[in-house]
Amino acid sequence: MDTGSNTCIKQRNIMAVNKLGKDKVPVGGSTDTRPSSPAIGDTHYNGTLGRLEIYTAQGWMALNAPAATPTGVTATDAGSGRAYNNGSASIAFTPATAGGLPTSYVVTSSPGSYTGTGSSSPIIVSGQQSSTQYTYTVTATNDFGTSSASSASAGVTATTGPQAPTISGVSGGDASGTITFSDNGTGGSAITSYSITSTPTTTTQTTSSSPYIFTGLTNGSSYTLTMTSTNANGTSLASSASNSFVAVVPSLTVNYLVVAGGGGSGTLSYMSGGGGAGGLRSTVTATGGGGTLETPLSLSLNTNYTVTVGAGGAPTVNGTSSSFSSISTVGGGRGGGGGAGQTANSGGSGGGGVEGKPTGGAGTANQGYAGATQFGSSGCGQGGGGGAGGVGTAVDGCGYGAGGAGGPGVAVSITGSSVTYASGGTPGNWSGNLTYTATPGGGGGQDQDGTANTGGGAGGNSNQPSPTGQSGGSGVVILKYPGSYSITIGAGLTASHTNAVTGDGNKYTRITAGSGNVSWA
Repeated sequence: MDTGSNTCIKQRNIMAVNKLGKDKVPVGGSTDTRPSSPAIGDTHYNGTLGRLEIYTAQGWMALNAPAATPTGVTATDAGSGRAYNNGSASIAFTPATAGGLPTSYVVTSSPGSYTGTGSSSPIIVSGQQSSTQYTYTVTATNDFGTSSASSASAGVTATTGPQAPTISGVSGGDASGTITFSDNGTGGSAITSYSITSTPTTTTQTTSSSPYIFTGLTNGSSYTLTMTSTNANGTSLASSASNSFVAVVPSLTVNYLVVAGGGGSGTLSYMSGGGGAGGLRSTVTATGGGGTLETPLSLSLNTNYTVTVGAGGAPTVNGTSSSFSSISTVGGGRGGGGGAGQTANSGGSGGGGVEGKPTGGAGTANQGYAGATQFGSSGCGQGGGGGAGGVGTAVDGCGYGAGGAGGPGVAVSITGSSVTYASGGTPGNWSGNLTYTATPGGGGGQDQDGTANTGGGAGGNSNQPSPTGQSGGSGVVILKYPGSYSITIGAGLTASHTNAVTGDGNKYTRITAGSGNVSWA
């Protein structure tokens, strides 16, 4: 057929297609001659690429060809609102224009092979482990096949809300509870706060660190606590509930205590028994009278406790009692005066015996011993007062000499140095009815070495014929307590060594006079 005939056939085919409606016959040309303003569905035979193309929402795509590999893959963490270990990333990419029109895309993570599917960019991939870095690749699929995987994105760390914290301990306090806790997984983002909730009487409080004192509780009631952690992405699930605890007034233990009463006096007489030492109670190895050991005291914080320090007796007077909290002691008895038939007074430790009444004062059980005994009937030295550590030394026989010594007291230690408390008074003596040079009995309760008044004063001297009698030494209250607490001394009390630190890390305070309150915080 000649050229003219071919031309005629081609024209007849075009006319036939036009009769069917809009002309959809591909227009031949190159890549550069594609229509400048195509509509979706327009076709073009691309002689440059050697393929038939159709215009789509994604541009010119080859007909009847597998999808080509996407490019430009970029991943972005999408952690906000995500639960722990359910990380999410948004994957953006550029579809290829060289292959057939894709019908779907698949994004795959590495590690973990977590996937997401969609028909366009971007695509979300979820379920990744918190705080783990991932890269992502993309494939495209259509009816003619699946492309090879794209190049991997840059690494992105999956972040989420945090894991629930762990409560490691709770303890009750004054209308409060102290909670200690620790983080678990942070979700790849720093914890910014913790919320703690009490049950019952549900109340929620927040903190930024452990431990935390949860306030506003009712003393005597039992509670449990739960908590959550929060970061920039969200809030964790609630922790397991804590153990049950009771809100209570907090306490400390006074693990060392000395309470000594005031010493009794010697009597206004040239024949006078020594005054008894003030009674002694303590938490050291023995009490003043050798009785049952006192147990350490459990005391509440921020609570007032009354302290009274007994005064020593003036001449012819018993010493007065000392007390702290539930522990008290009786003041020492005064010594008996000269003259037949007079008696020695009892007290925390009994006063010494006198002429005509050989038996000293009996003393108080578990606080102090009896005073010394005089065995003669007249013209004899007088007995010494009883002490916290034992009976006063008896007078054996009669004559113009000194009487027996007072009891030795009890040696105890506060800071490592042994000190003796509540010794009995010194005895009286007599050198004859005409000269009157006797020494009246001393006041009760000097230190055994005579260097300080600790629960009784040192025995005195007074030449006759003007006997003056001796006053007893004052009492004392000594408290030793944990070094993490501090004592407050109220008005009316005189104290020394307040909150002084001992070698074992405890503190101690010595209260030497007065009556008032102390408290700890």
